[in-house]
Amino acid sequence: VAFTGHARAVLAQLEQAGRHIAELANADRGTVVVGTHLAGSNILLPKAIAAIKAERPHLTIAVREGSPEALLVELEAGRVDLIVGRLSAPSDERIVRRMLYDESVDLVVRTSHPLASLAAVELSDLTHYPWILPGPNTTLRSELEHFFARHGVALPVNRIEATSFLTVRQLLVDTDVIAALPSLITRDDARITRLAVPLEPIGHSVGITVRAAGALSPSAEALIRQLVEVADLMTADGASD
Repeated sequence: VAFTGHARAVLAQLEQAGRHIAELANADRGTVVVGTHLAGSNILLPKAIAAIKAERPHLTIAVREGSPEALLVELEAGRVDLIVGRLSAPSDERIVRRMLYDESVDLVVRTSHPLASLAAVELSDLTHYPWILPGPNTTLRSELEHFFARHGVALPVNRIEATSFLTVRQLLVDTDVIAALPSLITRDDARITRLAVPLEPIGHSVGITVRAAGALSPSAEALIRQLVEVADLMTADGASD
C-alpha cells in the first residue's frame, strides 16, 4: 500500500512537470486544470476565472466537473491541479485543504411548487414528492440520511441521483422535485425558492484542495489568489446583506 501511494505521487509529479516546464517559458500561456462540484461552482469559480482571464487572456483554464471522490483521485494522479468545492475532511499528509467560507444547505423547489407558499412545512410532507439526492457515497447524502433518521422519517423512495447542476436546475424548474443544495447555488435564480425546513446542522465549508506533495505552477497559484479574493468579497457582501 505504501509503495502504491508513493508510485501515485511520483506519477502525479511527472504528470504536472510537463505542463509546468512549458509554463515557465511563458507564464501567461499555461494551463490550469481545476476540478469542481456543486459547492462553489456557480459563483466562486466563475468569478475567479473571469478575473484571472482579464489578467492573463492567453491562460487556459480547464474545468473538470465530478463527484468529490472522483476529483480527489484525479488530483492525486496529477490530472487536476486543484479542486474548488466542499471541504469534507481536514488536511492530511497527502491533501491540503484551505477553507474560504462557510455555506448552509437548503431544501429548494420551483417557485410554483405546491409547498413553496407555505410558511411552515413538515418533513413528513416532503416524502410525497420526488427528490433529487446526491450519490450514495457522498457526504451530503449521508448527512441527509441521518437527518431523516433523526426525525423518524424514511428517506424518499421516489428519487433521482444527480450532481450536475444543469440537470438539477432544469428538473427543479420543470417538475415538482425537491433538492438539497448549497445556499448560493440558487441565490440568483428567481425560478427557485427555499422551503421553510431548516436543515441544521447540515452545512459545509467551501474551499480549495491541493496535493501536499509537489509545487503548484505559477498559473495555478494565480488562480488560487483570485479564488481567495473573490471569496473575501463574497463574505463581505454576505455580512452586509
